[in-house]
Amino acid sequence: QVQLVASGGGLVQPGGALRLSCAASGFTLDQYAIAWFRQAPGKEREGVSCINTSDGSAYYVDSVKGRFTISRGNANNLAYLQLDSLKPEDTGVYSCAVDYLSFGDYCSRYVIYEYDYWSQGTQVTVSS
Repeated sequence: QVQLVASGGGLVQPGGALRLSCAASGFTLDQYAIAWFRQAPGKEREGVSCINTSDGSAYYVDSVKGRFTISRGNANNLAYLQLDSLKPEDTGVYSCAVDYLSFGDYCSRYVIYEYDYWSQGTQVTVSS
């Protein structure tokens, strides 16, 4: 059965760091673009970062550039989002999603209906 599981969220102080993991079962991530989305309290879900299929190009929304890093793991069923220099406004529920054979910069449009599979959310709370 196809499944994505996101994990790694938690409570962290401003300036702290977390590493979120996205684990796939029933398929391999190498055939998919991977994106991370988040939803802050009272706000709409937004795309945060993505990495396209195969060539490794990564994209970030302006608010997280220089602070977050998306990557594929050595195992082709894992992907990560490293969150550094966290700010309170980064607080939200983070989910990973995948889009089959998405090349170039298309994933950076974060077109919700294009994503084939979604993880559950993992809570990230940044507070002092």
